[in-house]
Amino acid sequence: MSDDPALDSLSFAFDSGALRWPTKAPVLFLRARVGAALSAERRGALRCAQSFKPMADDLQRQGYAFAGDDEQDFPLTLVLPPRQRDEARALFAAAVRRTAVGGIVLASQANNEGGRSGESDLRELLGDVASLSKNHCRVYWGRVPNAARESGLLRQWLELDAPRPIGDGRFLSRPGVFSWDRVDAGSALLAEHLPSGSTGRAADLGAGWGYLSAQLLARNPGMASLDLYEAEARALSLAERNLAGAASRVALAFHWHDVAQGLPSKYDIIISNPPFHVGRADLPELGRAFIAAAARALNPGGRFWMVANRHLAYEQAMAQHFSDVRTLVVRDGFKVIEASGARA
Repeated sequence: MSDDPALDSLSFAFDSGALRWPTKAPVLFLRARVGAALSAERRGALRCAQSFKPMADDLQRQGYAFAGDDEQDFPLTLVLPPRQRDEARALFAAAVRRTAVGGIVLASQANNEGGRSGESDLRELLGDVASLSKNHCRVYWGRVPNAARESGLLRQWLELDAPRPIGDGRFLSRPGVFSWDRVDAGSALLAEHLPSGSTGRAADLGAGWGYLSAQLLARNPGMASLDLYEAEARALSLAERNLAGAASRVALAFHWHDVAQGLPSKYDIIISNPPFHVGRADLPELGRAFIAAAARALNPGGRFWMVANRHLAYEQAMAQHFSDVRTLVVRDGFKVIEASGARA
């Protein structure tokens, strides 16, 4: 069984003869991922868009071309929709807006990741949609009528990706980013145990929309600088807006970056609520990579604070990279760990 059935099923509409691949103009591929599903000839026609840094890096290494944000009127737009429905609807609207009138929007989605509702949503935008099934996925498509590109529904769905206030209104977020509509319990627990009174350089690994960075700055008003590292560009742009009020008193930098590849600078303080899954699958290797990156990036005497799900056994990785490791609190299914004495 493929580990990416939606991607592998994407070309089924063409391979089965239900659709013809365009012969001249480039093809837009939204949320593009590297895979073997598309032939070399088809790959050469693609113009990709991908906001998640590790996947964007994979595409670049494989020689895929990227689309400019203002490019539109494509004869065919391929979409790998996310599971979050508002985010997916905004992506469908963006696909329709960037596809030529009479062109085709084609999506592939696993059945257990919203394939049925995705097909229904695309039909709502386009009026007529065809579909096929393969690899427990739905492959569905429709032609773009002129009315769809001018519809109020399209404008309404595009707005679903616009930053919006959440909680008490202090922060902006958008559907699809991690814990998009609330402060997650792990970050809230770590925020209670962040250091205070620091005047050094700090970094937030996997900063998301900026909640932990904001709490660190509130506790350390004399901090010299803070670098935020985040792999999802849609979250990083939110963090920039959420921390804009602190820019006059501390040097801020926002890095679209895969932390697993290491960090380019050294720090006195590093904090992190690292990602531990992709899709529905636990992937503790990500957390271990964050721990290793933090250890390598700390100045002598620097300290690292991390929150993790209680069941994830990061203690061995922490002991491998740090000489002093303390669990500060275990509560609500999470644990906060402080480490210092980074090993060479």
